[in-house]
Amino acid sequence: MFRSIFLYPFAFAVLFTSSLLADEGHHHSLTPEELGTVHFATSCSPKVEAEFNRGVALLHSFWYEEAAKAFHKVAQDDPKCAMANWGIAMSSYHQLWDYPAKDALAAGDKLLRKAEGMKATPREKEYIHALHAYFRNNAKTNSTEQESQARAVAYSDAMKQVATNHADDREAIAFYALSLLASAPRPDKTFANRKKAAALLEDLLEKEPNHPGVAHYLIHAYDKPQLAELGLNAARKYAKIAPASPHALHMPSHIFARLGLWQDDINSNLASIAATRDSAAMHMGDASHQFHAMDFLVYAYLQSGRETEVQKVIAELPGLKSVDDHEHAYSVAKFSSLYALEMRHWEEAAALQPLTGDYRFANALIHFARAIGAARIGRIDASRTDVLELERLRQDLLQDKKQEAADRVAWLGKEAGAWLALAAGKGEDGVQTLRAAAEEDVEGAGEIGTPAREMLADMLLEMNRPQEALEQYKLSLQADPGRFDGLYGAAQAAGELGKEEIEEKFYGQLVKNCEGSNSERPELKRAKAEMANK
Repeated sequence: MFRSIFLYPFAFAVLFTSSLLADEGHHHSLTPEELGTVHFATSCSPKVEAEFNRGVALLHSFWYEEAAKAFHKVAQDDPKCAMANWGIAMSSYHQLWDYPAKDALAAGDKLLRKAEGMKATPREKEYIHALHAYFRNNAKTNSTEQESQARAVAYSDAMKQVATNHADDREAIAFYALSLLASAPRPDKTFANRKKAAALLEDLLEKEPNHPGVAHYLIHAYDKPQLAELGLNAARKYAKIAPASPHALHMPSHIFARLGLWQDDINSNLASIAATRDSAAMHMGDASHQFHAMDFLVYAYLQSGRETEVQKVIAELPGLKSVDDHEHAYSVAKFSSLYALEMRHWEEAAALQPLTGDYRFANALIHFARAIGAARIGRIDASRTDVLELERLRQDLLQDKKQEAADRVAWLGKEAGAWLALAAGKGEDGVQTLRAAAEEDVEGAGEIGTPAREMLADMLLEMNRPQEALEQYKLSLQADPGRFDGLYGAAQAAGELGKEEIEEKFYGQLVKNCEGSNSERPELKRAKAEMANK
């Protein structure tokens, strides 16, 4: 399974299509050893106990498609099982990255009303009522990001009560911890909910070392630059706990990327992609999971001098278009724009073409790269045109009440506008814009992008202010260690200041990170040459 994927990471689109046809109707049931250990007590028939626990384990690894199938099977085999309806509804609430559309809210409400009318234990009814706090009253409201946040808070408050009433119920504690992460205010620089969830989960991990949700949610709790090192233990455990889950294999890379552990990051995502291929061939979930792992893989390759592998990934994308059109469009835009910017191929970035179709956020990434690329080669009018297009896209997203996407595009517009200002002879304006962005930035690279503070350092170095640039590179590398551009820029700035020891340190780290690569990047060649002269 892993062998062929390692050599050809994404050459499986055609392979799993034929497998799907050959395997039609086949039901594959993962064993507990492949998904982790879950003990969720219910009053349902003993004959559905194993399948119910399997469904909960799938929930804990965010394998929602398969979890729904498991709970539907429980409901079919034991029509009197009230908690089967809870499980089906729970499978439609993707707490950390999506919110149900209005029809899904109505379906969840109906399921939970049905469950409330069935015979169940007091504890089970508390679980059902808690989830209903999210799904009820859907007819009176719209499904928006703001409304979903309010529903998430209501659900979390209700789950806190369940966990309090049943202090020995480890499932209640795990689900409550997840609800704290899902209901955290955005943004929250205090990380209050994350820290509260992590405290609960760290205690639980000692008692339930093979529980998939505990390790998984700890990784999410610590998925910030300031907290990432605390998540390394959970990251090392999770893939071993649930090795059949593509998400369990991928999720540790969130921590690995935060810490600059590029080979671990690469291995994690290659394994996840391989597992996605196998599960897709057995009708087990949405094959689009692979795109998220690909995103991290491309980023890690770029940081470790393996741009040849990035080109192979990009070349495979056309064969994956049928998997998920919007995910495919995002990946095409993200990989091409990220590659051009990280490689400093400014002409290539400026020449990128927007995608045809309603891919607004994907095209925002294209216009972002175009604006910066054009600014870096002095094409001021072209850069301004793309900055204005970013603002148009932001307004368009706002009109459709897509606040989060609009905010992300606004951020891209600020950064692109800063480089336009520099190109237009207003460098101090650009510095102030990026300095403010760097102070506001709580995500850093967000695992898979360029941090605002690193951009600030790049700009200061471009303006012949190496001392200020070095300070900013150091700060950026604290939050996002191991980034290629950050290490190279810091070494450059130190060299201009005559600080040879610091220069050697950063060049040495860059060369070490790229060991085994065949990169022809001029920055790496210079780093190797400088180290050879030491």
